[in-house]
Amino acid sequence: MIRSSKFTNSLLAAVLAVCGVTASMGASAADKVTVQLKWLPQAQFAGYYVAQSKGYYKEAGLDVTIKPGGPDISPVQVIAGNGADVVVNWMPDALAAREAGVPLVNIAQVFNQSGLMLTCKKSSGVSSPKDFKGKTLGVWYGGNEYPFLNWMAKLGYKPGTDIKILKQGFNVDPLLQNQAACISTMIYNEYWQVVDAGVKESDLVTFFYEKEGVASLEDGLYVMEAKLKDPAFVARMGKFLKATFKGWNDAVKDPAGAAKIVVAADMSGSASEKVQQRQMENVAKLITNAGTAKIGYLEPAAFERTVKVLLAAGSSPVIKKDPGKAAYTHAVWDAAAK
Repeated sequence: MIRSSKFTNSLLAAVLAVCGVTASMGASAADKVTVQLKWLPQAQFAGYYVAQSKGYYKEAGLDVTIKPGGPDISPVQVIAGNGADVVVNWMPDALAAREAGVPLVNIAQVFNQSGLMLTCKKSSGVSSPKDFKGKTLGVWYGGNEYPFLNWMAKLGYKPGTDIKILKQGFNVDPLLQNQAACISTMIYNEYWQVVDAGVKESDLVTFFYEKEGVASLEDGLYVMEAKLKDPAFVARMGKFLKATFKGWNDAVKDPAGAAKIVVAADMSGSASEKVQQRQMENVAKLITNAGTAKIGYLEPAAFERTVKVLLAAGSSPVIKKDPGKAAYTHAVWDAAAK
């Protein structure tokens, strides 16, 4: 009996050990993907959180880590330091980084419209772009300044001479405190912060970069060029895109549901469902191909238009040469479509 008990225990231990190895192998079977966002958890990134929450990544055989951004986090630096497989970034910053030696490649363009705008108080005397001269304008830096500087060059305004730039934090205080005539805002976020602070929409004047003809592509997905030489990486990212697009389609279709998921993902507890639903409703306007087979597809004409805008900045262009088709690929999007 004693010998039998020992044998049974030994056999059980062996079985458990094998099961443990098998479980471990199963757990590691999912392909790991780390995505670095451009900012903190909010509806701007709802598609990724929805895909995660609804299990779309898991169904695709992926173990996805979503890393929030912040005021001191540069997606370019993160991916250059091998801290992420893919990053969400604006094309001006991505192309500037590519020219500076960080070979980023666009694999998908989630937002096909720009949400960037300058928001001004009517009381500042600004009613059209010609009124910018002599005024203080709030501008985000960290890669977000490029579209603005290009626009000013197009208008013939020289920073420091014709206009004064206030390096704006990621808040709307300069407008509320009358430190600037206009500030940078996104239609889905900061613009509404101004309104929520008590400023009537009728007291504001807005200038959309899209309408002014100086818009550049914003939230796209970028990877390092060298990794695209690996077929396994392309296949893995294809799965990531397919699941992500599914998440975005759901978010656009159900802003309220997306808002709940985003709020749940915000560990700071500062996000509210009401604000995030409103944000998602405005984000949806920037993804005009949601629900179609073209979601996430980077139109070559849109890429070329953005490059043209960035090159046309007078003596201080965002980029000095056309990066050509090497700066984007449809290979991963095609893999997702399959």
